[in-house]
Amino acid sequence: MERDDKPVILIVDDDKNTRDGLQRALQRHYTVLAAESADAALAVLGSGRTVDLLLSDLRMPGTDGLGLLRRVIAQYPRTVCILLTAYGSVETAVDAMKQGAYDFLTKPINLDHLDMLVARALKSRDLEQRVETLESQLNEKFGMENIVGESDAMKQVFEIIRQTAPTQASVLIQGPSGTGKELVAQAIHRLSTRAKGPFVAVHCAALSATLLESELFGHEKGAFTGATVQRKGRFELADGGTLFLDEISEIDPAIQVKLLRVLEERMFERVGSEETIEVDIRLIAATNRDLREYVAQGKFREDLYFRLNVVDVSLPPLSARAGDIPLLADRFLKECCERNARRIEGMTPDAMSILAAYAWPGNVRELRNTIEKMVVLSRSERLTARDVPANIRDAVKGPAGGARAPMLTSGSLAETERRKIFAVLEKNEGNRTRAAEELGISRRTLHRKLREYKAEGVGGDWAQGGLE
Repeated sequence: MERDDKPVILIVDDDKNTRDGLQRALQRHYTVLAAESADAALAVLGSGRTVDLLLSDLRMPGTDGLGLLRRVIAQYPRTVCILLTAYGSVETAVDAMKQGAYDFLTKPINLDHLDMLVARALKSRDLEQRVETLESQLNEKFGMENIVGESDAMKQVFEIIRQTAPTQASVLIQGPSGTGKELVAQAIHRLSTRAKGPFVAVHCAALSATLLESELFGHEKGAFTGATVQRKGRFELADGGTLFLDEISEIDPAIQVKLLRVLEERMFERVGSEETIEVDIRLIAATNRDLREYVAQGKFREDLYFRLNVVDVSLPPLSARAGDIPLLADRFLKECCERNARRIEGMTPDAMSILAAYAWPGNVRELRNTIEKMVVLSRSERLTARDVPANIRDAVKGPAGGARAPMLTSGSLAETERRKIFAVLEKNEGNRTRAAEELGISRRTLHRKLREYKAEGVGGDWAQGGLE
């Protein structure tokens, strides 16, 4: 769309004197357009001209200002609308605000007030756009786009997230430490109807029973030693959004009773208060323990377990989805290079083979930290076996001192990488420039890999040259 450096204002009024007067008053700071009717205004908007603010008379022949407002809000939602009205039509103008108008001005128009209102309206519009941009960035960061995996186990996790996110059901995420349980919780929140509400996380194991009770439910001033001010708890802070309780298995039995009541009634009292507070929250809990076994041992209330476990998400250890290691390593390599301002194009097959053969007791978190350490300490443009930490290299050595063959669930690591490259080349009809961009590597790196495949006698036409 065509646009000016100055904000563009479109004045719509059937009275020429009004149009001209408003144009003179605003043209110093804005690019001002004028139209004598709603139809003429819609023609301007339909021409592709970006209009930041519409200033329209309420009463006009043909389509009136209210009708124009509805059309503009429906078709050009980023255009701010201010209506001009005679004193006797204020009630109608207020109704227009309920339908989406930013504000209204009564005639005769106070030009100082007009200037202030226009500036405020445009500032408000810019703020809303920045918020939308931020939300988009948050969605990219915390949506499923940030959860990497092509293994069957992860595809099942993705499907559960898609089905569960739009509902209000409580979710219990179970899996070993470092598998990304909070990331899954954030994805469920960002893809839910509560996405505009808060996401509040509490790590239960880090707090004693007394502190956890205060942290969850808040406290009144003087409720206990050190309570010098009133404090809202996490349940209140999460009102309208999602509360994530990590390491739920570690909470004290007394807190379990109170938590069960909140889940059943959505009501609680702050510590030291008799006032009942109601909240609208969705609860997502996570644990690295076998919570059903905890119930059998009497360490966790059975009724609370069933309240939490409406939907169960089981995250596999990284060793059970080793075929995802190349994808994860590639993602972490890009992130770590960007975060640490390093230029590293990729990883050699021998380095990746070592990573794929390692058991990863710390799961995805350990892999991420390892890649970052390799990026920070590397002195070359590609990560090699020498960059892999010594403890990992030692752990994967076989009896003869060589590296064990990677135990991948979907073929060897090198084969996984090749399949990905050839699939992207085929998708882009052999265009190596587009393929390299989609793969997130340089064209030179792609050429080098294809030369390696040619030397190994694999890859067919793609490795021999293919299309450009």
